[in-house]
Amino acid sequence: MSETTPVIQIRDLHKSYGALEVIKGVDITAHQGQVVSLIGSSGSGKSTILRCCNLLEDSQQGEILFKGEPVIWRGAGLGRHPADAKQVLRIRTNLSMVFQQFNLWSHMTVLQNVMEAPLTVQGRDRADVEEKARAYLDKVGIGDKCEAWPAQLSGGQQQRAAIARALCMEPQALLFDEPTSALDPELEQEVVRVIKALAEEGRTMLIVTHDMKMAADVSDHVVFLHQGRIEEEGAPQALFGAPKSERLQQFLSATAPA
Repeated sequence: MSETTPVIQIRDLHKSYGALEVIKGVDITAHQGQVVSLIGSSGSGKSTILRCCNLLEDSQQGEILFKGEPVIWRGAGLGRHPADAKQVLRIRTNLSMVFQQFNLWSHMTVLQNVMEAPLTVQGRDRADVEEKARAYLDKVGIGDKCEAWPAQLSGGQQQRAAIARALCMEPQALLFDEPTSALDPELEQEVVRVIKALAEEGRTMLIVTHDMKMAADVSDHVVFLHQGRIEEEGAPQALFGAPKSERLQQFLSATAPA
């Protein structure tokens, strides 16, 4: 991959559920070290794009490239699926996803949760994985919770454990799907601080968020989606400071704090 090759590139993406087309030709690019936030109303297609990017959902048209390598498809339209299972695994391993619901395994300690995928999916050395897992839990501020069970953690702590789990895969990019929307405002700020720190480190991230302040603070590029299309995009200063489209103006007005 050359320095100019994007880590993630989505071209003319279309996604349908039966006759309902929810993504209608979207282009999104994230270069090395770039933070791209996707904003928009519920149902605008933000999370669906993220799931298509990580190949958790099949798209019906368009290209998805990871570090310049296009996903290989078989079939067409609603019958289109990735053709190479090894490629899918490799891409998913390099695009770690953090979900809205924390998805921690309740029967494992926090440390075991963070170690599980690097051990079972990547087959890495246990001692090395444990050292990295403890370091990442320290990084997100819950290094003292290694032996705790998920049920013993607050929502903010559980989400930070999920971020440590994603980091322990040592991915090329992180995908965040509404990482703070299940949390109350105080716990939300714990997670926002971690995401800001990751952005400052220069990690490549795609973030779907309802938090306009976080999007403004951490993003290099913001994409506003409306009804499955990109209505407006650009640098956060331009998008939030001088929105051009009437629809974006309405959206920002509705989401502004009272």
